[in-house]
Amino acid sequence: MNSTELIDTAETAARLGAKCLLDWVDEFRVSEKGRADLVTDADFASQTAIVNHISERYPTHHMLGEEGLSRGEGESDYRWVIDPLDGTSNYVHGFPYYCVSIGLEFQGELVLGVVYDPNRDEMFSAFRDQGAKLNGKSISPSPIKSLDQAMLMASLPVGTNGQGIAVDRFLRVLPIAQALQRTGSAALNLCYVSAGRIEGYWSSTLKPWDMAAGVLICRESGGTVSSIEDAGFTIENPSILATNGTNIHAELQSLLTDTLF
Repeated sequence: MNSTELIDTAETAARLGAKCLLDWVDEFRVSEKGRADLVTDADFASQTAIVNHISERYPTHHMLGEEGLSRGEGESDYRWVIDPLDGTSNYVHGFPYYCVSIGLEFQGELVLGVVYDPNRDEMFSAFRDQGAKLNGKSISPSPIKSLDQAMLMASLPVGTNGQGIAVDRFLRVLPIAQALQRTGSAALNLCYVSAGRIEGYWSSTLKPWDMAAGVLICRESGGTVSSIEDAGFTIENPSILATNGTNIHAELQSLLTDTLF
């Protein structure tokens, strides 16, 4: 496995996808996959550019992506997990917090993650056992150990009606954390934990493409990733809690899984 070649392929693909997003900024049309669950022409253009680039180099590799992408003929040890536009609602409204996310599994285990933010020209990347980087420089989580000094991010279900366990969890943590935000991009949230910009992030509604790259980047940076319930974690499980690896992780798990829910 040539890590340099794989990372180069993923980073180039991410930049090609991001170029499509920027090219479509004033041209895209929007439709709904479900209530408040948006998709644009830009999502599809970005995914096509990413898939074409990776396929040219690794034609036998399998692929999974948000916009109906499920490619794989014959056996392969490799599967690319692609989100061509993580943060579509932000993109539609011109809020510059969105990205391209590309992960790679080898024999079912995450080995590579690349997340590219075209608005800040920030490329987060990681390869298994090689650490995590931002624009080529090593990154690590923050050392903060107390929730009252922590900035946290959370995802709420798309189209939420303001009720349910996800909202209850948000309100439970809100008065305890120094700051708690909902930003709309799981991949960037995971990278921000990795880079020490925030101390934690959780969600109970993610898909594999939302988190594949970010999970590896977070772990390689020294962060901790589990399910909210501390059950066995896989990217097929929509539940995730990612933190800077201090005792904040256990404190958040306790708050988020309290039996009073």
